[in-house]
Amino acid sequence: MLDVYQTIEKSAFAEFKDRGSKFIAYAFPIQTVDDFKVQSLSLKKENPKAVHHCFAYRIGLDGNNFRVSDDGEPSGSAGRPILGQIDSKLLTNMAVIVVRYFGGTLLGVPGLINAYKTSTVMALQLVPIVEKAVEIIYELQFDYTRLNEVMTICKQFSCNVIGQEQQLFCLLKIGIPKARLEEVLFKLHDLHTVDVKLAK
Repeated sequence: MLDVYQTIEKSAFAEFKDRGSKFIAYAFPIQTVDDFKVQSLSLKKENPKAVHHCFAYRIGLDGNNFRVSDDGEPSGSAGRPILGQIDSKLLTNMAVIVVRYFGGTLLGVPGLINAYKTSTVMALQLVPIVEKAVEIIYELQFDYTRLNEVMTICKQFSCNVIGQEQQLFCLLKIGIPKARLEEVLFKLHDLHTVDVKLAK
C-alpha cells in the first residue's frame, strides 16, 4: 500500500461547447460520499435549467469506492469518460460533475464521450494536483498538562488534527502519516500518560 496519494485541494470549473450544447465541468475535493451529495445539491440549485448532471467520483485508496452516473445520457457516454480522466491522473478523494445545457442538436455517443471527456480535462487542468500523505487515524486521550508535548509531536511529524474535544481530559483525533507511524507512536507512548488507540 502506498504512503502518499494524489488529489486536488480546491475546486475549479471549465466550460466546453459543441453544436449549441454547453458542458460545464466542476472538479472538487471530497473526503466522503456525503461531501459529494452536498456539492451535487448545490450545483443542481445553481443550474436548475440544465438537462443532465453527469458525474464520477473516487474516494479512498483501495480502488473500490467510486461511482459514475450518466444521468439519462446514453449508457457509458458520460460518467465513464469523466472517471477515465480522474483515473488517468491517478487522483482520488475528488469528484467531477458535468452539467449539460442542451443546444438542440443531438451529438451522438462519440460526440457525448468527447464532450464529457474534454470538459473534464479542461477543469482538471485548472487545479493544482497535490500529493498527500496516507494517514492512519488515531485517538489520543490525555491530561491538559500534556497538550503542548502532544501538539509538538503532531507538528514535528506533520500529523493532521481532525478533531479536538476538551472535557475532563483532552480528546484528540489525529491522522498520522503512514510513513512516520512508528516514530510518532514511539514518541507518544514515551509520554506514558497519553492513551493512544486506533480510531474505529
